[in-house]
Order: sequence, then C-alpha cells, then structure tokens
Amino acid sequence: MTALLELKDVNAYYGSAHILHGVSLTIDPGERVAILGRNGVGKTTIVNTLLSIAALRGGEIRVRGERLAKIVGHTAAACGIAVVPQGRKILPNLSIQENLQLGAALRRPGAWNLEAIYRLFPVLAERRRSPGTALSGGQQQMLAIGRALMANPDLLILDEPSEGLAPVIVDELGKVLRDLAGTGVAILLIEQHLRLVRDISERFFVISKGTVSDAGRMEDVDQEKLQTSIMH
Repeated sequence: MTALLELKDVNAYYGSAHILHGVSLTIDPGERVAILGRNGVGKTTIVNTLLSIAALRGGEIRVRGERLAKIVGHTAAACGIAVVPQGRKILPNLSIQENLQLGAALRRPGAWNLEAIYRLFPVLAERRRSPGTALSGGQQQMLAIGRALMANPDLLILDEPSEGLAPVIVDELGKVLRDLAGTGVAILLIEQHLRLVRDISERFFVISKGTVSDAGRMEDVDQEKLQTSIMH
C-alpha cells in the first residue's frame, strides 16, 4: 500500500534554528496516527514543515508516493490534507457559517458540506449567524474541525486539539474523532493528552528533541512506559 503521507529523513529549520533532525513517519489511507511529546520538542514543526512555515532543508515529503518540493495552505488542501491548527484560528469578523465556508474554497468534491457539518455539530447550526469567536472553547474546536472537513480531506491533521478544554469536552472531542475515523478520513493527531490518544490512535510516534525517539502500535505498548517515554 502506498502511504497517504510520508516524511522521510526530514530536517526542518526556522531561520538558522535546526528543529527537526531526520524525522521519518508514514500515515496510510484511513489510518489514525498520533504524534506525542512534551512542549517544545518539534511536534508542531512537523505540521509547519508540511505547510512550508518551517523550511525543509533535507529529506523529503511524499503524498500518495509523489514527492512534493513545497506545500502551502492551498496546495495542501488540493492534495487532500486539512489542518486544524493549534489555537483554532477562528476569524473573529466572520460568522460561524462564513468560517465554515472558508474551508470549501477549493470546492474539492466529497460528502462534507454545510448540511453534513451541521448534522455532526448541531450547536453550530443553531448559532450559524453568530461570530465564530462568540463560541466557547469546545465549540470553537468543533468549528475548526468543521471548517477543515469542508475541504473534504483524505487526511485531517489536528494540532493539540484538547488544549485549554475541560476533561468532559475532551471526551466529547474523542467521540467526534472516533466517528470521523469511521468515515474513512485518516487522522494525524498531535497531542499530549494520552487518554485522547489512546481512544483515537492505532499507531504513535514520540518526538524528543526533534527526533523520533519511540514508535509502535497503541495496542502493543505499556501505557506507563509510553508516558515515561513522552516525558523524556
């Protein structure tokens, strides 16, 4: 099977700062993969390298086997990759519905449209004319996920989606992501919340000091050892 996304020996920089050191990982179609690690170890830089926010200066990125020299926001969407960024980045001057419609800018064909998003997140339908930033933190995360799904992605990347959310909301988020996995969308979850990762992911990679320090199948790993691996 050709990987949906492959990073091979990726070295990435912000200016002269070398952040990722030879990172390699793969995500297959429909697979659910987690990237774990403490703050500041390079997890978000993986996403930023995909979007050319961080500079790729070694290694390669392949989507469905095709090497891509540079990916930016619109080309990522055209390749079937949608990102739910850390901090959600809801546009305050747009309504909920207008924020959602931004995700469909490329009109990539697929099952996700406003009606489908409103079925998944009824609260967004009820408040569709309200400003996106008028929502609670959990509701804003729903909006950010809905906006990404409007691009009809093959791969949904979520960067620290549980950040700032109450535990009960994290549990709701887990249910949403499990339901999404059932639709065939591949998920790359960048997260520190181990319970959410266990609920969602089939495989994991641990990032430490910009390198992959551990990897495996979630069902095969001892959870205490995994927690220890994350903290080192």
